Amino acid sequence: MLSRIAESLYWLGRYCERSEDTARLLDVFSHLLLEERGVDEHAASRGILEVMGVDAAAVPDAPDATIVTDLLAWDLTAPGSIASSVRGAWENARGAREAISSEMWETLNTTYRAIAPGALRPAGPAQHRFFAWIRERGATVAGLADSTLSRDEGWQFLALGRSVERVDMTTRLLSVHCGDSLGPSRWTTLLRACSGYEAYLRTYHRAVDASSAVEFLVLDRQFPRSVFHALSSAETCLADLEPAATRGVHHGEARRLLGRKCAELAYFRVADVVANLGPEIESLQTTCARVHAAVAERYFPDPYTIEWSA
Repeated sequence: MLSRIAESLYWLGRYCERSEDTARLLDVFSHLLLEERGVDEHAASRGILEVMGVDAAAVPDAPDATIVTDLLAWDLTAPGSIASSVRGAWENARGAREAISSEMWETLNTTYRAIAPGALRPAGPAQHRFFAWIRERGATVAGLADSTLSRDEGWQFLALGRSVERVDMTTRLLSVHCGDSLGPSRWTTLLRACSGYEAYLRTYHRAVDASSAVEFLVLDRQFPRSVFHALSSAETCLADLEPAATRGVHHGEARRLLGRKCAELAYFRVADVVANLGPEIESLQTTCARVHAAVAERYFPDPYTIEWSA
């Protein structure tokens, strides 16, 4: 496969996941302001913009929810915004048009055409419907990719990008709450944002608490949006793209990084993860950045220039 096509598919996976997860994060943020008394809107707004890597020069001294939504939902110049992610997915899909299905292209094209004119800027309660719509479009594209593409190199690169981005964004969602002493309602909101609340209840059969919520979102082996599951999926994609030698140890750098982090998480105690959630999130995001750099160096000789992950 041409490296240009492989890179487009990798970024298509990342941008689709990013648009969906940014919508999840904004939904969590809006619920936080509505449901929690005493929340400092300006401090929370600045925190979420820092979590998403927004340039400090673009942030006023006292940002509020409107500014956060403008920057992370509709600002085409903000690399992590929904609008720029949808555009990035559309551009990469156009560049790899021959490698994706017509159904995927039509879904991406329809989504991009709906947002591109800039007319779709709902306010108030309509924003929640917009975020839900973005999540649905992302899930539709992912489902179409899984159901209409052969499990060849193209699908592996798309799934690899999606998995790496999912680790990064799930840790960003967790970091929104990192350092706070949270009640069950906040963890429930976070689980709902990850579409994991019902799966959590079926797994634990008890009310939400911090320890079990972190265990579920970070260490669970079966929940597809958990950090561990996404890391394992990315490692599997790399193993399929380039099987290791049957004897001796010779893995690419990206696979080595993913395998080592999976091994660390597999033997962590939940209490240690909860107690050191901030440093562990930072370590996971660093791993994501290093994995991306290693993948770009190995498979994309001319690395994509638009990057935003830490």
